[in-house]
Amino acid sequence: MSVQQNSSPKVVLVGNPNVGKSVVFNALTGAYTTVSNYPGTSVEVSRGHCVIADQRYEILDTPGMYSMMPITEEERVARRILLNEDPHAVIHVIDARNIERMLPMTLQLIEAGLPVILVVNILDEAKRLGMQIDLELLQKNLGIPVIGAVMKRKTGLDELRQAVADYASVPYTPFVYAADLEEDIDGLIKLIHGDYRLSRRATAILLMQKDDDIVQLLEKQESAGDYESLLAAAREISFRRRSDLHLQISLERRKVCKRMLTDVVTQEVNETEPFAEKLSRWMMNPITGTPILLLVVYFGLYKFVGGFGAGTMVDFLEGNIFENYINPPVISFAEKNLSANWLFELLVGEYGLWTLGIRYAVALVLPIVGTFFLVFSLLEDTGYFPRLALLVDRMFKLIGLSGRAVIPMILGFGCDTMATLVTRTLETKRERVIATMLLALVIPCSAQLGVILGLLSAEPRALLVWTVFLLLVFIVIGSLAARVLPGESPVFYMEIPPLRLPQLRNVAVKTLTRMQSYFVEILPLFLFASVVLWAGKMTGTLEQVINVVAPVVKAIGLPIEASTAFVFGFFRRDFGAAGLYDLQTSGLLNVAQLTVAAVTLTLFVPCVAQFLVMIKERGIKTALIIFAFVTVMAFSSGWFLNKILMTTGWLA
Repeated sequence: MSVQQNSSPKVVLVGNPNVGKSVVFNALTGAYTTVSNYPGTSVEVSRGHCVIADQRYEILDTPGMYSMMPITEEERVARRILLNEDPHAVIHVIDARNIERMLPMTLQLIEAGLPVILVVNILDEAKRLGMQIDLELLQKNLGIPVIGAVMKRKTGLDELRQAVADYASVPYTPFVYAADLEEDIDGLIKLIHGDYRLSRRATAILLMQKDDDIVQLLEKQESAGDYESLLAAAREISFRRRSDLHLQISLERRKVCKRMLTDVVTQEVNETEPFAEKLSRWMMNPITGTPILLLVVYFGLYKFVGGFGAGTMVDFLEGNIFENYINPPVISFAEKNLSANWLFELLVGEYGLWTLGIRYAVALVLPIVGTFFLVFSLLEDTGYFPRLALLVDRMFKLIGLSGRAVIPMILGFGCDTMATLVTRTLETKRERVIATMLLALVIPCSAQLGVILGLLSAEPRALLVWTVFLLLVFIVIGSLAARVLPGESPVFYMEIPPLRLPQLRNVAVKTLTRMQSYFVEILPLFLFASVVLWAGKMTGTLEQVINVVAPVVKAIGLPIEASTAFVFGFFRRDFGAAGLYDLQTSGLLNVAQLTVAAVTLTLFVPCVAQFLVMIKERGIKTALIIFAFVTVMAFSSGWFLNKILMTTGWLA
């Protein structure tokens, strides 16, 4: 059996966030995927391949979009893909429970003359709520293939693959709106002469709505005279309908949707509310959701990541395996065979590639990162994070953020570098700057968090001081930034996926994939940091840097030896936290000093990787301002906390 590889028709996945679009993508492509920025933007798009009926297809998973009229950068990229990629099929994934609200976008895709396949996903949850959906009647009404699915279980996957393989002609249905609106649309259509990826009707409607991309497209394709006539007609319509144009178009589409769904959806009355629905409501209610969040933090982060990951697993790997079985023969071999002192120091010295770089990365960081990503994947697979976003939205509004920002904040507990990249999904520039600053200042990455939790877990009072102090800094600095930085407050909306029991296969794949990518990223950085520190030690530069940092470290009540941990921290936050681990095990820090050091290092400058991403995402000027602010804030906070602890003697 031969597979055609000369051409790879494109299949584009579109839909709102949290409707299972990525699950469809993974089910179609398996592990053969790449993630990269879409050309000319900073928005990531996933690409993969699959073979259906001996034909190889390229699958694109677009960012979430709510309408063909884009608002955010993510929606613009998703729409740009539809305009530029010439798809063989466009798979629109919707949530069956919210079919009436999501179907208007299906109408827009059909109206645009795109080859649409509708996937009505999460059917099991809809049925559990008493909804019955006649998919055959919906397919007849829309005139496109309609697939019922539960993609988490791969139900409907074979039917979807078959629909992709069988897609031959593109249906085009111009749904009829109110007479006055139709008159304006037809007037613009008559003035459009170029050939476009979207239908002339869809192009005319978007032009009426002042879509910038469509205006630029028309300017390129139409003659100068036709373009000016089009623009003048569109401006006249927009001005005349300035009070209700968008609203009327939206209402007309909803009327069409109601006609399409007549006799399609029936609702049975459920006398008893399923427990999952009750739990979902409890998670989003501030009164019940806050205790649930505290339980998740306590058992997920404190006990599992901090206790098991940073405690049991690190003790086993670092304290037992490396100390007793790996390091001794490696060091013994080096002592016998390496006569050059510089080479010995480079490999197994104090800052050696093996003793520092590999030991920190494998024995200290990897088990902590692994346990964090396991917890993160479990919570992600249950659908908890969108509910958490709604829970914290009101509080986040006080610091200039929306509930959507909870996703990069949570990701920051895994890797602040990755989380800084994810801030691009936030709606406004102001929100992205505030989130980037808080990630650089307050949010510890999983490895740093795990080491600190491991260090402070034996002293509950110290852990309480660290937690409360960081929370206060988060609220105070965020609130001040929201007042100082100009810009509009963000608008928040998010789809809520069903609450499910996590599937072990999904959790395992997500955890292992994240661990692999994280380890591939950090190991070279740890080895690079080891070489830099080794070179600094051999040339005396490191001692000079430490001497520069030492007065500041001494001013916050820490021994001079702690200066090394802060120098480490610039290479990676977890590198610095691991340096504290060595100081604590050597008995150089008492409880109060350990608490001050943990707070200061958590607030200290972002690591090199995060700083470079800050430059890429926010620009060098903003990145340098954040860098300087975070540095001053960290040591000022350490000095202030040290004065409080010394005055009160609380942790003496």
